[in-house]
Amino acid sequence: MTEKTSGSGSPANDELPLVVTRDGHVAVFTLNRPDTRNAINRAMRKALKRELWRADNDEDVRVVVITGAGTAFSSGVDLPEALAGPAPSTEGPTPTQVMRGISKPVIAAVNGPCYTGGFELAVNCSFIIASDRARFADTHAQIGLLNGWGGSALLPRTVGLAAAIQIILSGEPVDAETAARIGLANEVVPHDQLLERTMQVAQAIAAGHPGAIQRMLRLLKEGAGTSVTHALGLEAEAGATFRRNGADVGARFGRQRAATTD
Repeated sequence: MTEKTSGSGSPANDELPLVVTRDGHVAVFTLNRPDTRNAINRAMRKALKRELWRADNDEDVRVVVITGAGTAFSSGVDLPEALAGPAPSTEGPTPTQVMRGISKPVIAAVNGPCYTGGFELAVNCSFIIASDRARFADTHAQIGLLNGWGGSALLPRTVGLAAAIQIILSGEPVDAETAARIGLANEVVPHDQLLERTMQVAQAIAAGHPGAIQRMLRLLKEGAGTSVTHALGLEAEAGATFRRNGADVGARFGRQRAATTD
């Protein structure tokens, strides 16, 4: 895995709010404020947006993974900074708006506590793989705030309305096993295997046809929450407009069949 800094110049990694590394076609974003349990401050929000845009425009990047440094994924927005300075709404689009708009899948590798703004960040990812030490909570309503990064819209579509109401209104933490049971996390793995398993899944996605992966991701997102009739129409339209390369399809099929019969 190769190192890349996220910021001007070349500061030490421990000075960056976001550290970006590359492993083949996978870009790994590490939220890097472990002394604050990776509280999301202005610098981190700016870096997240910049690096998401950069990944989307880089044809060599096919998948993004987001995780946290230290023992937490993220404790949420840096509230003392947010209350003392300009409202985050003055910063333009939110990181999650950018994330929802890019064409590459984003996987959250949740390594520990994942609360409030960090929880919304993870919910906006394409899917979540969780460590057995992960804990999820949304405390917005408990402290007198509202969701602003898409949590109230996306969580009911992920776990169902009743579970979303309980999670958002109670603020009670959800453990990793419960997260998997209700569909919040796709998988739960032993903590020391989290990045290994996440990278295994990310590399499997990255090995697919880039154009087909991006078009299928768009199709899935556009069809989610619509009627079956509308979703089928979107699929038919995509099938009619997607340009296939027969030779490439044949070669990929041959490699896949060989790999599954070894």
